Amino acid sequence: MRKLLNTLYVTTPDAYLSLDGENVVVLKDEERLLRVPIHNLEGVVTFGYTGASPALMRACADRGIALSFLSAHGRFLASVIGETQGNVILRRAQFRAADDEKQSMGIARNILIGKLHNSRWVLERSTRDYAERLDVDRIKLACRQIMELVQEVQDVESYGAML
Repeated sequence: MRKLLNTLYVTTPDAYLSLDGENVVVLKDEERLLRVPIHNLEGVVTFGYTGASPALMRACADRGIALSFLSAHGRFLASVIGETQGNVILRRAQFRAADDEKQSMGIARNILIGKLHNSRWVLERSTRDYAERLDVDRIKLACRQIMELVQEVQDVESYGAML
């Protein structure tokens, strides 16, 4: 089982990230803005001109914590990820599944059905939470249409039938 951890988003312009013991420290003009234990993090995402100490970069790389640098508008600039872990047996099984039309069709079908169910769930939740502001009848019609699509997807036997 995988423990779900947190991502630290640093949006403060001109902040500097450093490592202090086992903590990530966000500094601006020598003032400490935030201190977070590194073991609580799965990733760090910085926006704007944010610097990071080499010690923090190494600590993130050693622990498999992704450290990403983005522009102020969110454009990817660079990242520090560390050693990549791989599972050769899993990759081989994935490639075999991709080459087997029946197996890959089942995976594609399940993905589509999941997305359709989630879309329907969002619509139904919006009618429950915001009924006074929405055209509920129109949304209910869309929910019925989504369920019809789910049935169609369940009945598809080949990729050609989906087109």
